[in-house]
Amino acid sequence: MTGKSENKQLLHLVFGGELSSLESNTFRDLNALDIVGIYPDFASAKAAWRAKAQQTVDNAHMRYFVVHLHRLLEPDSTS
Repeated sequence: MTGKSENKQLLHLVFGGELSSLESNTFRDLNALDIVGIYPDFASAKAAWRAKAQQTVDNAHMRYFVVHLHRLLEPDSTS
């Protein structure tokens, strides 16, 4: 049972991969995407994104992203 006092889950996906060029967000190999995980809030997703981005700082083509899944699941929501 869910109540209004519980925190609403705002799911976020963190993933990344090597881009084919620095001018676009087109991935070089979709089969090689790194799915870091799904997180219950932006703060934990940002921490995971930062850790992965720092691990790959030497590769200029490697990029990680945070996707706000809650916005895709509930597009009419204001959060």
